[in-house]
Amino acid sequence: QVQLVESGGGLVQAGGSLRLSCAASERTFSTYAMGWFRQAPGKEREFVAHTTWSGGNTDYADSVKGRFTISRENTKNTVYLQMNSLKPEDTAVYYCAARYAPSVVPGHYNYWGQGTQVTVSS
Repeated sequence: QVQLVESGGGLVQAGGSLRLSCAASERTFSTYAMGWFRQAPGKEREFVAHTTWSGGNTDYADSVKGRFTISRENTKNTVYLQMNSLKPEDTAVYYCAARYAPSVVPGHYNYWGQGTQVTVSS
């Protein structure tokens, strides 16, 4: 059972940056692919980014490509989401998730964090 805890959310002005962190309890963290998803009020949860177990391969939603970067430090059991040039439409609760292979489909993931709120003001 993998427990995930996100942190780093907050309120930021448009054009600003935030770095989200997701810490995993499981020492086999390095065997899991990790994803970031977000959910805005009244909307479905959507894919943001994912990375393979090694961090060697990544993928991004078109809406965040070039602005967000996913990375991981397996020695710290942590995955990050660096978010630059934030826009008001990035406002959402951001979740990290783990599964054996990367996927853009939220329902494919086995383990989820509790989420962290990101609010971008215009």
